[in-house]
Amino acid sequence: MTDPQITLYRLQACPYCERVVRTLDRLGIEYRSRYVEPMHSERNVVKRVSGARSVPAIVDRETGVTMSESANIVEYLEGTYEDAGAAGGA
Repeated sequence: MTDPQITLYRLQACPYCERVVRTLDRLGIEYRSRYVEPMHSERNVVKRVSGARSVPAIVDRETGVTMSESANIVEYLEGTYEDAGAAGGA
């Protein structure tokens, strides 16, 4: 089994993170969750991958995209993967 192409950096009980999780689940996208430090100043792993310490953040190995901010992530996921599933029947 291969690793999921998307890694989601998130916090426990974070409503913005949950918004991204709901979108990933709705689109049927496999992903790996990495829970990060609650203290903003200690989120060095997120800073290394995305350039900022904010969550949620995703890394999509399939497309090479790394981004944060839940609204941007949801828009990206829908734009990139929503049509992919429907393309076969169109």
